[in-house]
Amino acid sequence: MIPAEELAQRRTALRSLLARPLLTAAHDPDRLVLVRRHLAELRAWLTRETGWRLTADAETARLFKTVPAGDDATHPARGRSGERFGRRRYVVLCLALAVLERADAQTTLGRLAEEVLNSAAEPELGFAFTLDSRAERADLVAVVRTLLDWGVLRRVAGDEDAYLSAAGDVLYDVRRPVLATLLTPARGPSTIGAASFEERLAELTAEPVADTDDLRNQAMRRRLTRRLLEDPVVYYDDLDAAERAYLVSQRHAITRRIEEATGLLAESRAEGIAMVDPDDELTDVRMPEQRTDGHVTLLVAEHLSGRDGATMEELRAFVRQAAAAHVSFWRKGVTEPGAEDGLLAVALEKLTALRLVEVRGDRVRGLPAIARYALGTPVIRGQ
Repeated sequence: MIPAEELAQRRTALRSLLARPLLTAAHDPDRLVLVRRHLAELRAWLTRETGWRLTADAETARLFKTVPAGDDATHPARGRSGERFGRRRYVVLCLALAVLERADAQTTLGRLAEEVLNSAAEPELGFAFTLDSRAERADLVAVVRTLLDWGVLRRVAGDEDAYLSAAGDVLYDVRRPVLATLLTPARGPSTIGAASFEERLAELTAEPVADTDDLRNQAMRRRLTRRLLEDPVVYYDDLDAAERAYLVSQRHAITRRIEEATGLLAESRAEGIAMVDPDDELTDVRMPEQRTDGHVTLLVAEHLSGRDGATMEELRAFVRQAAAAHVSFWRKGVTEPGAEDGLLAVALEKLTALRLVEVRGDRVRGLPAIARYALGTPVIRGQ
């Protein structure tokens, strides 16, 4: 029998990889040691249950996860202050990585900016980036700080804020072992021959087609396990007929293996399954949260849980009423004209990411899992 302490260490190591698929000695030394100590067992479980590849050495541990859907924009990269990456930042990030692949062992922020500008000027990109505005310089700095957080760069001297104000430069070490682990496609980008972006993305993420019943069932189990680990909720209606039938028949076995390995708990309902983290660690979107945005999100969820959808104008009116009712507790300015737009946008972004609502055009519809936020009629019990 495996000692309880060893099982607990394996669970902690796997949870660390699920929360942060790239661990480095500089940023996560204790977690990296734990992953390397249980590397064989972790690699065997991940290969068997998910098909994900795990590598580790003295400097890095990398879990090569694949996303369930390539068109899901509900969990974007974010800067240090929580702002989501837009298209320009994603393009600058890709250009910066390409530049660093050819860079020397050390580089400066100014030199990196110059190389990114040269790359962005390529006509076939159809991308305008000049660094003439503070917003563009802030985008570059946000990308560099993301690379610092990932461990691709190590700051040697200087500060990015000085670069923003055009008062100085920053020197970095380029950590090539970390840089080499970032790409996670099913095949090398240089082998892709498609022309359009959608076709190239499909080829990058396409998996081999199984040719026997056993291999097809294995591939289906891996896809479903990945979705249960990655998605807040897996609804049966979102699966095709074969996946739905397989998950219904095998849900106890699949969820039990996930529970044993990760500590997540399965919440099974008629509409689907959610793997819930009692420690609230394996998520990038939390609910409920404190402060104004958290309270607004909770109120909107409760409002939608009791009705068959609502229009955006109805929800804006609801948020205006809520702001007036809670003005003494919420942050300043929530009752100003137009403030409800920002409050509602944040709430719907969170609820969409958690698979609690669906926004289609001007209408918002609550999904089945939002029922957990419905308020029942209070009952006063006597002696």
